[in-house]
Amino acid sequence: MKTPAKPAPAFVLFDIDGTLTRRAGPHHREALVKAIRDVTGMDTSLDHIPLHGMLDPDILRQMMVDAGASAAFAKRMMAAIVERAESIYVDTCPSLVRKTCPGVRPLLRRLTAEGIPLALVTGNLTRIGWKKVERAGLKPHFLFGAFAEMASTRTALARMAIRKARADGLIERRTPISLIGDSPNDVIAARANGIRAIAVHTGISTAEELAAHAPDILLEDLRALRLHMLL
Repeated sequence: MKTPAKPAPAFVLFDIDGTLTRRAGPHHREALVKAIRDVTGMDTSLDHIPLHGMLDPDILRQMMVDAGASAAFAKRMMAAIVERAESIYVDTCPSLVRKTCPGVRPLLRRLTAEGIPLALVTGNLTRIGWKKVERAGLKPHFLFGAFAEMASTRTALARMAIRKARADGLIERRTPISLIGDSPNDVIAARANGIRAIAVHTGISTAEELAAHAPDILLEDLRALRLHMLL
């Protein structure tokens, strides 16, 4: 997607898991477990960790702490584990072309055709996130992303993406901005940044759980999203 010559009519941020893709297989989880084992020798588990809406470094930290590591040890090992997890996933990620959520492809094509810049805000590590959208055939639609290791919260990641879009001249101060996601944490991040929260229940969260956080728009899936909702 080419950078627009003038500020766009809107700017849209997308989560990945449960929003753009779903049922992508165990490869992401397996990469996290294997990365910790390869770097530290520790056997860890994702059991009892509420993964939905979490950032990958927080998941890795909790896995190690649950297995008996200190927070200081987890912090010291994190950079090496992140690098290893990304390498494992890039090497093992299957095709996700048939794993996109309903309505994703036509929506992204429409937004791209309308000159609306798109970016990722995700709990995935950088190379894992890009690999997912690449293997789903969606990567050309996205200009950039804010990924899990770049900030400590999803709210901060969304803020980072908005600032980059403004710094790059993609949008103006009054440009409508929306964050589309399937987790309450996506709604919270949108609210904290003063942008439109659009929730879809194509992931784990139910419509009732999402509604409890009062998104601006709540949709069954992205087939129901209309352009005017973003402008």
